[in-house]
Amino acid sequence: MKRNMLIGLAVLVVIAGYFMMQQKPAPEAPKETPKQEAPAPKPAEAPKAEEKPAEAPKPAEAPKAEEKPADAPKPAEAPKPEEKPAEPAKTEEPKADAAPVKVGYLAALTGDWAAYGQTEEKTARLAVEQINAKGGVLGRPIELVVYDFRTRAEDAVNAVRRMIEEDKVVAIIGANGSGINIATAPVVNRLGVSQVGTVSTNPLVTVDEKGAVRPYSFRICFTDPYQGKLIAFFAAKELKKMNAAILYDVGNDYSQGLREFFMKSYGEYGGKVVADLGFRGGQDVDFRAQLTEIRDKAADVLVLPNMGKEMALIMKQARELGLNEIVFVGGDGYGEFMWEIAGEAMEGSYWINHVAPEDPAMQPFFAQYKERWNDECKEFVNGVLGYDSVYWVADAIARAGSDDPKAIRDALEATKDLKLHHATITMDPATHNPVDKDGVVLIAKGGKGQFFTKIKP
Repeated sequence: MKRNMLIGLAVLVVIAGYFMMQQKPAPEAPKETPKQEAPAPKPAEAPKAEEKPAEAPKPAEAPKAEEKPADAPKPAEAPKPEEKPAEPAKTEEPKADAAPVKVGYLAALTGDWAAYGQTEEKTARLAVEQINAKGGVLGRPIELVVYDFRTRAEDAVNAVRRMIEEDKVVAIIGANGSGINIATAPVVNRLGVSQVGTVSTNPLVTVDEKGAVRPYSFRICFTDPYQGKLIAFFAAKELKKMNAAILYDVGNDYSQGLREFFMKSYGEYGGKVVADLGFRGGQDVDFRAQLTEIRDKAADVLVLPNMGKEMALIMKQARELGLNEIVFVGGDGYGEFMWEIAGEAMEGSYWINHVAPEDPAMQPFFAQYKERWNDECKEFVNGVLGYDSVYWVADAIARAGSDDPKAIRDALEATKDLKLHHATITMDPATHNPVDKDGVVLIAKGGKGQFFTKIKP
């Protein structure tokens, strides 16, 4: 009996242990932390210009480090009384809350033409400050809307479209190159906002292939046919050089046009073109093959109908090849920065141009530029023509009595005997070109371009 009780007790213990084991929770597997998916990396934001490759970016600030907007009134820098003829007529002071009159400015602030464009932007801002300090136009301040077209026609086209459609500018100034203005002409004429070229000399800037005037395209400079004639006249009649070589940019409208018009006039003056050679701007940097042919053809004058950088390289390499007697003559593509590349090879070269820094009428401008920007106005041709273009547009807005782009266009076309700083201009309504401007000849001497003579064939 006792033995049976012990056996039963043992069975009960085993059964109880079994049940206790069943009730104890099994150790939980470690809980998996919910996966938090890392956000996919965002593509690095490209600079604005790359997000919209077709759109030229606005520079964020005026060139100077001052915090003031460049087109804010600056009474202390108002132009001197002698500049009054170029000041738009108005009597009202701009009201503090008056909406600005927006004027676009198309400039190459980067790229191969940056030296020209940066100078134009500074002189345009100076002009706007001066005009605003004297009351603006229509009792309102002018606001300058500047776009960098980066020396590229496609950027210029989209910048102009953006200025008109988004910024609502009433007129556009710039650019300084014929090919750029020819590219933008269909846009401004379709959208009905005037564009004034500063140093855009090809005839097709303001007229189409059939010779019909482009209604909203203007220029402040003289044209390539006239400039080509001036170069030919100077080379043949003043320098007595009758065997010319030409080295031009085959992909540039300005260069091709100037070459063509030079050749036509040079033949009329009895000159002979002994070498007519090309290169590709922005690609070619070695011109020794062309220069060797020019030397072998015994040319006594080398005509350079191009823009700055390539001309400087050509002159430097010509002197290195021993072409020490040949005379260099070019047009308004001259830039003071060329001295940095060509050095002494620049000495004694001649350049047909629109203005001369020694002109007494321009001395107040150069002094004001230096005071405003703490620098000399080195690319003075672009600087002066950009500056006077602002005064011309402001005068047209004042005469129009409205910020309506069509009324401004009509006023620009009707410009007659307007005394600006560098010249008095009258527009030819059939071509939108200024009438009968003198040509200025500069001589490269002592590290800068200096006045040599004025010519009119």
